[in-house]
Amino acid sequence: MTERKGVLLRLDPAVHEALARWAADELRSTNAQIEFLLRRALADAGRLPGHTRPMRLRGRPPAGGPAGPGDPDQGAAQAEDRGAAQPVDRDAAEAEDRSG
Repeated sequence: MTERKGVLLRLDPAVHEALARWAADELRSTNAQIEFLLRRALADAGRLPGHTRPMRLRGRPPAGGPAGPGDPDQGAAQAEDRGAAQPVDRDAAEAEDRSG
């Protein structure tokens, strides 16, 4: 597994508090919430690299062992089991909306 990069991020205390509350509502750590938001912003801007590994699923790993980022099909199946939302191919969805 590739090593993750650590960064120092200076935030206004009120912004940090708002992020921490939002993260708690989403059952994520503050760090995971920041990564989630950055990934979403990159994807929305069309700048998320295609080779980026998927984020880890929220919550505890399943009893049968963790599904690592190297097995995206397993992670997607577990997300469905938990009722988690699946990523949407925005380009495909927009094309479908225009066609019909």
